[in-house]
Amino acid sequence: MGLIKFLKEKIFKKKEDVEKNEKYVKGMEKSRHNFASKLDTLSKSYKTVNAEYFESLEEILIEADVGVNLTLRIIDEVLEESKEKKISDPKQINELLVDKMFLSYATQGGNIVNEITFKEEGPTVLLVSGVNGVGKTTSIAKLAYRYINKGKKVMLCAADTFRAGAVEQLHIWADRLHCDFVCGEQNADPASVAYDGARKAIEKNIDLLIVDTAGRLQNKTNLMNELSKISRVLNKAIPGAPHESFLIIDATTGQNGVSQAKQFFDCSPLTGIVITKMDGTSKGGIILAIRDELGIPVRFIGLGEKMEDLEEFDLDKYLYGLCLGEEDEA
Repeated sequence: MGLIKFLKEKIFKKKEDVEKNEKYVKGMEKSRHNFASKLDTLSKSYKTVNAEYFESLEEILIEADVGVNLTLRIIDEVLEESKEKKISDPKQINELLVDKMFLSYATQGGNIVNEITFKEEGPTVLLVSGVNGVGKTTSIAKLAYRYINKGKKVMLCAADTFRAGAVEQLHIWADRLHCDFVCGEQNADPASVAYDGARKAIEKNIDLLIVDTAGRLQNKTNLMNELSKISRVLNKAIPGAPHESFLIIDATTGQNGVSQAKQFFDCSPLTGIVITKMDGTSKGGIILAIRDELGIPVRFIGLGEKMEDLEEFDLDKYLYGLCLGEEDEA
């Protein structure tokens, strides 16, 4: 059985998963056109694979933002296994390629747990970082919406105090979501705002405190100092905080997004990545590149603009949405 057929049967096994799978298929349309269509075209151009075929596969992966290092490793693994099993059919080679992509993500880094695990007592604290323009504020709102709908009491804390309009934007979302909100004066010390948020979260019996911060990368030392200070004061107010630290990455930025992830990872421990605007990019391989470079899992993925379109990341559905060919779709 081909891998795409296997994924299709696995994904549609549960009736309630059909709608979510359709979101992946629709949300990754641009990425699929760039990746799966090229794989289809390539496989139809050869009766049997040769060195030129594998060079073309390499180009397709790199153009999809899978990353040079991971691409070379995957191609080497496909070559080795195809020689061992004497596989020369292009379609089988492509299925083997997708299989290696799956294994690369699944085995790189620690265990994959997407949903936030809440403390039994006291607020669970989520620290959110990301450069300006990646959709950080909207992602925070979507995360808040998600957990409010799960019955959690959520508070938003605007500790990104230096970006013009950041506090106001987050306040607007808090009003729309009818959740608690904490902020300080413009240009206030982000750590002091975060500490104030933590204390109020305790007083109000909040389940999830989401702290918005770090919207700039101009000075890595300052960024590191700021994030470290925020983490220290949060831990002082709520032992163990922050319990989660998410970085928001815009999928349309490609390898720049991977570079951003590296810089933030160097400054502060990260427990997960949230990928935004996946529906707007033709380079869906960034998810594999980030996992390979840093070993950090993608926890949530943005597949549209609606509040419900921030989905828990699912590797099977992601690869199905990325690799679904015209024959499979039909």
